[in-house]
Amino acid sequence: MKIRTGFGYDVHQLKEGYDFWLGGIKLEHTKGAVGHSDADVLIHVICDALLGAANMRDIGFHFSDTDPKFKGIDSKILLKEVMVLIREKGWEIGNIDSTICLQQPKVNPHIPAMKSCLAEVMGISEEDVSIKATTTEKLGFVGKEEGVSAFATVLIINE
Repeated sequence: MKIRTGFGYDVHQLKEGYDFWLGGIKLEHTKGAVGHSDADVLIHVICDALLGAANMRDIGFHFSDTDPKFKGIDSKILLKEVMVLIREKGWEIGNIDSTICLQQPKVNPHIPAMKSCLAEVMGISEEDVSIKATTTEKLGFVGKEEGVSAFATVLIINE
């Protein structure tokens, strides 16, 4: 049995007039994340962590932000494709641990829905998906509500 870990980090700017997708669900907020896709920062870090653990580069390598076919794409589609890629190499998820850094809106009330959505997309148990949230105590670009960032670590197993 082979075990590997992976790490993901991503940042997206927040601006008025954009939808705010986070963890596969749409949050009601005055600002949304800006990006080539739907800019779901949590899904992006999970994709990067999974691809990195499987030694398959990163999300930008597989889904270029210059490719028009990915413009505005639902990041859940990208995550499903990442799952196909890692499973083709014999990998399965052991667990995911993630942290979202966001001043507003409050994330904690949405965590159960995010866990359910992500587990369904990946075909794993909700017990294997950990999502935490924190603010930056009004410091930096997150604290000033100019952006959102997220981190994820994953454990993958190849029997």
